[in-house]
Amino acid sequence: MTEPRHPASHRPLRIGVQLAPQHASYTAYRDAVLRAEDLGVDVIFNWDHFFPLTEPMDAEHFEAWTLLATMAEQTERVEFGPLVNCNSYRNADLQADMARTVDHISARATGTGRLIFGTGSGWAQPDYDEYGYEFGTVGSRLDALADDLPRIRSRWERLNPAPTRRIPILIGGQGERKTLRMVAQHADIWHTFTKLDDVPRKIGVLHEWCEREGRDPAEIELSTGYTIRGFGPLLETDAAPRLYELGFRLIIPAIDGPDYDLSPLVPLLEWRDRINGA
Repeated sequence: MTEPRHPASHRPLRIGVQLAPQHASYTAYRDAVLRAEDLGVDVIFNWDHFFPLTEPMDAEHFEAWTLLATMAEQTERVEFGPLVNCNSYRNADLQADMARTVDHISARATGTGRLIFGTGSGWAQPDYDEYGYEFGTVGSRLDALADDLPRIRSRWERLNPAPTRRIPILIGGQGERKTLRMVAQHADIWHTFTKLDDVPRKIGVLHEWCEREGRDPAEIELSTGYTIRGFGPLLETDAAPRLYELGFRLIIPAIDGPDYDLSPLVPLLEWRDRINGA
């Protein structure tokens, strides 16, 4: 059976990096952001949690949106954003206003913002419990995200000043009944951690939702990530060319502190340049 391939041939390959805002000082994190931009990555992401996700669990950790504001100010070229914003932690209109403000901060040099609004329904129960948010259920959190995405877009249209551009929305997740429908309705980028062997079926489901929603799937960029420490160099397997063949155009390895060793990005960036004919 032929695997469904996403219609992405018109898009260049991009390499991002998720710099985990844990296990390091702010100075080390800031240095990693600047080094990543100098190295040539296309997008830099953090994450939206209140505690480390890996041991040691009581180590240093920083909040997402204040970090994004500093990234907007200190970088010049890269796009950046949360991977992903937790919809539960902030009122939808406040999320829109924060994103618009960060968009303007990042536009100081060129007049055009560089924020990618990555978002999802949330999952880390310790964050909810410690900060006093209602955890609910997977379904209730997804329903809240579905309700809030139109509110966010609507608020962007009413803010003064408006965002400097149509802020791209990235939606993270792979649920077939709710998440992929939201991707078809709202997303400019779909980000998934789905196992590679499961990806073709998920793409097929996304295309089915796009057809139902009257959306051209070619409008949606496919994105995926992996942990360098956990899975090793992507290019040492057949995963990278297969992802590209399936239509993925944004590849995002994750790198942790305290040292933020960016050397594994070098072969990925060289691969990107070969693919793109740079």
